Amino acid sequence: MQVVMNPKYPGLSVRVADEGFEAYVWGNDFSFEVSAYGVPQMGAQVEQWALEQVLPYRKCYGIDPQEFASYRGAVDSAVFMAYLDDRPVGHVVVSTNWNGFAHVDELAVVLPARRHGVAKALLDVAQFWSRKKNLPGIMLETQNNNLGACRLYERCGYVMGGIDHLRYRGIDPQTREVAIFWYRLFKSELEAA
Repeated sequence: MQVVMNPKYPGLSVRVADEGFEAYVWGNDFSFEVSAYGVPQMGAQVEQWALEQVLPYRKCYGIDPQEFASYRGAVDSAVFMAYLDDRPVGHVVVSTNWNGFAHVDELAVVLPARRHGVAKALLDVAQFWSRKKNLPGIMLETQNNNLGACRLYERCGYVMGGIDHLRYRGIDPQTREVAIFWYRLFKSELEAA
């Protein structure tokens, strides 16, 4: 399966992940720079959040391809990879969550391929997968130090469903990292039609 997703970037395609997924993950940098923490507020757009500036640093969550080995080819989950001119540059891992929503377990784009529509193309494929399964929507989590991701989800029609200030305190009791839960609801689109 190959899907060309964005006429602005004609070399961009998304495919079901193949046996090259593990090598692709181990061979790429998915880190991002943090220069501020957002102070998320329910009902407020990301651009309206107050920012707490920090000394810039690189953040990487440590992607383990073995964690998702059982997802490939499963009925209730999938792994898709994005390619720019046949080079793997991003991936999305999606599954059916316990609450009936699709859950984006992971979305990552390699550093040089950012701002080329890759993340949006991957989210579009996750949405297509979710709709084919007749799920009511998609959910995912990101953090207040990944403001680029927060802006992306907002642009793609996701709404904030919750904020968890304690989620990462077990890892670091002093952390200012906050979990933000985003939802893309499908039912409301049908009711509005």
